Amino acid sequence: MTPSEREQAHRRIAELTRELNRHARLYYLEDRPEISDAEYDRLFRELQELEQKYPKEIRADSPTQRIGPPPSEGFPSIEHHTPMFSLDNAMDEAEFRAFDERIHRFLKREEPKPDGTVMSPMLAKADSVTYIGEPKLDGAAVELLYENGRFTQGSTRGDGRTGEDVSSNLRQVLAIPMQLAVDPKPPRHLTVRGEIILPLAAFERLNRTRLEHGLEPFANPRNAAAGSLRQIHDVDRRRLAALEFRAYQIAEGLPHDIETHAEVLSLLHRFGFAISGETRVCKTLDEALAFHAALLAERSKLPIEIDGTVFKVNELVLQERLGNLPRTPRWAIAYKFPPMQETTRVEAIEANVGRTGALTPVAKLKPVHVGGVTISNASLHNQDEVERKDVRVGDTVVIQRAGDVIPQVVMVVKEKRPKGTKPYHLPKHCPVCGAETVRLEGEAVTRCPNLDCPAQLKNNLLHMAGRGALDIDGLGEKLVDQLVASGKLKRLSDVFALRHEDFLELERMGEKSAANLVRAIAKAKETTLTRFLIALGIRHVGSGVADLLARYFGDLAPLMQATQEEIDAIEGVGPVIAESIARFFADRRNQKEVARLQELGVRWPKISVTRAEKGPLAGKTFVLTGALSGLTREEATEKIQAAGGRVSSSVSKKTDYVVVGEDPGSKLRKAEELGVPTLDEKALVKLLKVQ
Repeated sequence: MTPSEREQAHRRIAELTRELNRHARLYYLEDRPEISDAEYDRLFRELQELEQKYPKEIRADSPTQRIGPPPSEGFPSIEHHTPMFSLDNAMDEAEFRAFDERIHRFLKREEPKPDGTVMSPMLAKADSVTYIGEPKLDGAAVELLYENGRFTQGSTRGDGRTGEDVSSNLRQVLAIPMQLAVDPKPPRHLTVRGEIILPLAAFERLNRTRLEHGLEPFANPRNAAAGSLRQIHDVDRRRLAALEFRAYQIAEGLPHDIETHAEVLSLLHRFGFAISGETRVCKTLDEALAFHAALLAERSKLPIEIDGTVFKVNELVLQERLGNLPRTPRWAIAYKFPPMQETTRVEAIEANVGRTGALTPVAKLKPVHVGGVTISNASLHNQDEVERKDVRVGDTVVIQRAGDVIPQVVMVVKEKRPKGTKPYHLPKHCPVCGAETVRLEGEAVTRCPNLDCPAQLKNNLLHMAGRGALDIDGLGEKLVDQLVASGKLKRLSDVFALRHEDFLELERMGEKSAANLVRAIAKAKETTLTRFLIALGIRHVGSGVADLLARYFGDLAPLMQATQEEIDAIEGVGPVIAESIARFFADRRNQKEVARLQELGVRWPKISVTRAEKGPLAGKTFVLTGALSGLTREEATEKIQAAGGRVSSSVSKKTDYVVVGEDPGSKLRKAEELGVPTLDEKALVKLLKVQ
């Protein structure tokens, strides 16, 4: 070893020690990690390897010599009677097998007793070692103290020897029993250890609430759990109540007749603690490997976050014989899953256009291995999300992948941001067709409004052919795929230009099927204005709004010429819908497409328009519920509208009358709650003066 090599090792060990201690403080004490777990593990292993090679260079503050960060100054300190150890990690099968070999090798060796005699090796026991596998819970380790079965004190792990007294917060965790079950009778003094975790559903709710209040979301459930547990001021009792506690060890007070760790878990359950149901005793190494693989396969389906399998020697006598190293027990190991979070670099940000026209910013990443899959893209969802996280090209980011969900950027490591980066903004024109993009007021999504945009053509075609729209029988997804792929459909209106021979050129298309499709298309040309408006797929225009527009304007031309203000003035439309409609018809591409559809024969009968101000029911809003005996629902609607009234589908304070037939639904209850007048059929007919 040269002086130069030792000097390099000295500098690198010092650098790694400082960096790992900083990240540990950010992670454990400030709940705002800057790097992924996988990145931390890599740095930690590099330090371990250097210290093994240069043991004289080990620093007193090295994270390899301690279990966790010291307790913070916000809570009183509590000294653990026995250390709360961390666990060594196995990152793959080879390392887990090496752990098993070390167990057997250690148990077969002879050891001197304090009196100088030799302790015989436990050969028989070593040959029959069994393991118990438990999910590695991704939370915050705590220790609970019970006196005569009553909870008296609780603390965090801290640095393993001294933790923080968080008793008052732990009392709010509903999953922690304040009084233990009496059968079996708990010992006078009992110390239980386990993990505080936050279920995934509660984690998502918490982050949604934080975003609504302008707060930074937690990076993962573990940090959310630790952050909730270590609240000092403005304690949120609901956050604490949502936490769960799973017990996994009795540190003090273990009955003498308990021989295995499996029996320990059973006893904890009988005392009233929740334990992990995903636990199994493995009699062989192969069984342990199979259990780990099965747990990994189920990981994405579990209601909590786990990041590996903890394997412990099941026999307590062997645990005692194996003993502990300075920071970890010899008899246990955490066999880690492939990381679900990783750190990488954003090389570009591109806008993808989805089948509904939504523009989604996607981060193009330097490829990285996450959860067993190589990831090179991560969704940024929308412009608001990009701005909230401030993701820029060149940034170092933490990404995560849960189950089969598209990878997402968790956060930006702004300390590593290069100079000269610029904020990203979605393009003003669709990257696929060039149409001007639209973002409606109150919506988070930016969209391409072009009916014929290639990115959304298939979706628009299927929507137009649907039963609620033009109802083109036989024009399904597989056929649309073929027609678009062959170039026969390049725009929406091309459907009505298709000929018999166009269908015959497709795969598995016979004369009869082609003839049926031609007839279905011809039939679809004869439609109603309501169905035609639905077929256009205008944002926020469903059957109810389409019918309202059709009856108000009577034909398409006056609707296309109407201003946003004129449309907004229609009762039941509203500003967001009005903006969507006005923007759609203002687009010249859409105007041309509508005109071509009409040129190709799509038509509808005009509707006689009676505006509200001209009828005896001018300005009155009706809601129909239940079955009418003398009128159909459609006839009643037409008569009300002919008299200048309006028919709505929902009851509100603005409703003037609710018409009640036989077997009315919840609309009658709503009317009674709001004090809206009700009419029976006879009263309606009288009001309409049609007797």
